[in-house]
Amino acid sequence: MNRLANETSPYLLQHAHNPVDWYAWGDEALQKAIEEDKPILVSIGYSACHWCHVMERESFENERVAQRMNELFVCIKVDREERPDVDAIYMEAVQAMGVQGGWPLNVFLMPDAKPFYGLTYAPAQNWFNLLGGVREAFDNNRDQLQQSAEGFAEHLNTSELARFNLTNGDPIFALETVETMYRKLATRFDTEDGGTGRAPKFPMPSIYGFLLRYADLTGDASAYNQLTLTLNRMALGGIYDQIGGGFARYSTDRHWFAPHFEKMLYDNAQLLTLYSEAYTLTGNALYRDTVYGTVRFVERELLSPEGGFYSALDADSERIEGKFYTWSAQELQTILGDDFEWFEQLYTITDEGNWDIGHGHGRTNILHRTETNPAFADQMGWTADELARKLADAHQKLMAERDKRIRPGLDDKMLCSWNGLALKGLVTAYRVFNEPDFLQTALRLAFFIRQKLTDSRNGGRLWHSYKMAPNNMPGRAKQLGFLEDYAAVIDGYLALYQATFNEDWLTEADRLAQYVFLHFDDVNPTADEKKDSPLFFFTDKSGEELIARKKEVFDNVIPASNSMMAHNLFTLSLLLNRPQYAERVDQMLGHIQALLEGQVYDLSNWAALYTMRVRPTAEIALVGPGAQAFRQEIDARFFPNKVLAGTESKSALPLLEHRTPIDGQTALYVCYNRACRLPVTSVSAMWEQVS
Repeated sequence: MNRLANETSPYLLQHAHNPVDWYAWGDEALQKAIEEDKPILVSIGYSACHWCHVMERESFENERVAQRMNELFVCIKVDREERPDVDAIYMEAVQAMGVQGGWPLNVFLMPDAKPFYGLTYAPAQNWFNLLGGVREAFDNNRDQLQQSAEGFAEHLNTSELARFNLTNGDPIFALETVETMYRKLATRFDTEDGGTGRAPKFPMPSIYGFLLRYADLTGDASAYNQLTLTLNRMALGGIYDQIGGGFARYSTDRHWFAPHFEKMLYDNAQLLTLYSEAYTLTGNALYRDTVYGTVRFVERELLSPEGGFYSALDADSERIEGKFYTWSAQELQTILGDDFEWFEQLYTITDEGNWDIGHGHGRTNILHRTETNPAFADQMGWTADELARKLADAHQKLMAERDKRIRPGLDDKMLCSWNGLALKGLVTAYRVFNEPDFLQTALRLAFFIRQKLTDSRNGGRLWHSYKMAPNNMPGRAKQLGFLEDYAAVIDGYLALYQATFNEDWLTEADRLAQYVFLHFDDVNPTADEKKDSPLFFFTDKSGEELIARKKEVFDNVIPASNSMMAHNLFTLSLLLNRPQYAERVDQMLGHIQALLEGQVYDLSNWAALYTMRVRPTAEIALVGPGAQAFRQEIDARFFPNKVLAGTESKSALPLLEHRTPIDGQTALYVCYNRACRLPVTSVSAMWEQVS
């Protein structure tokens, strides 16, 4: 057993019994490299990563390979989810070397932690040979390697402003600009199967959040069609667990058929938000069913006893990817009996199997669909209720059988940022479907974040990661929060306030925003001058100093922390009358506008905010005993250009101050830029004022 045995990360603990003398990232390992003048090998991955497991089995569990690693390098293992700051730096360095990034990510560093070479997965013999070659280069060509490392370090420290030719200016919110963004994005659409590009295909929720807002703003049928095509295919495809609910991380093919079976909290959290919002625009029952199924999945598989959500489920069980989720036709026939015939047709089952499970294990079936419930019911001559009963019975039987199988591994650390995304997803689902259980789970999660991931002894700052302890011992929070933690949690709290009108959540969101200004901003405290750009750093100034301090610009499978913060500050500016927050948002959007027009695919969450700014945002105040009922009626319709404030009696919040019911009836006040219309007493009358 090596030093990793004392860590909380499940990924690091997976490597605790390797013969490699692994260190976790930290002063001990970095100091050892300096004292012994030894190069560093940093190996980065995460617990649900299939090829990380393969490389561990082939190389890190191999005594011969491990001995060579120990002799030649100081070896550091990093969980990319626990240390996204370290991962981001060395991923960017490897990409600057011309290597396509991915995990496992293996990077060789000089003793001062500056990178000089990197790669992803390598078979055992190739890896063994590479180790010797890298160390020989370090011993015999050190000056050249040091020069290369200095160059990569300089690249990493180049400001985003200089690297991307960003400018500081005022944004120009124009419909023509949004249309240009859409046309640029549309060149990447797969108009047959949905999504973008060919394969692999990732859900990319922020892209479709932009399409929702663009389609609503412009009425563009092509945007609406691409949005619904994609959401339909994902919900019916193998990437969605047709029996147990929830989405896998990505599809290995263009048809959303064969997933990479790992299930991540961050995907499912964001897809709850996306499908809930899409339901309010489309009324598509498939989206409602997908939301309910996904909530059931995260509550069943990822919810901890303390109310927070675990990070992920592995792709593998019994060291075979997808074995837990797939079925032979014979298994299904035995379990379902007379129901097999129609089930086989609906889920495209074949006797020989529709998917090769690999590694010599033959073929099996991934459950996937091409038809919606109404279409299939019509085809079979059944009512919708008849099909629903048959599906519920079949799914229950299959889940009972599946529960007997050996389960995929669980990554049971709880990440603040991903739990913030889950809070937003659950609250959005509650706002749309008025399901009390969704709100109860969301409230438990919000209290978990406040109790376990908030450091009350140090100004209420956030922790990034939390791990429960065995035997009812106190859990362990670690790693100072990153900008992504603050951005996601603030977003969740703002949604929770607008769902419940409990002002504690709004107060907490604003407190965290002020912490961000103090600890993540690019301001010289003595001169109060902007040094670089209006974007925020990814790391807290109180945290560990790495070889570079970065600002996250680009949206990916999770939106950039800066784009999330821009959304948050815009909402806070309206709810709390904070014009300085709105000014900062305009500075951020102005900073990236030129980049946005050319690279909207990588900036889609920024594009969603830009699209909202093309038209005014309504500030809607609900005052009186029916405030919650009116809130429910308003949230049933897709209308992103709004913020909601409400009280059953009175409040000192800017939007609610001095506002009262009208003759005892609940009143709705619609304002734009603090200029208010006459109050009304029905939601239908309110829509006339905002439409």
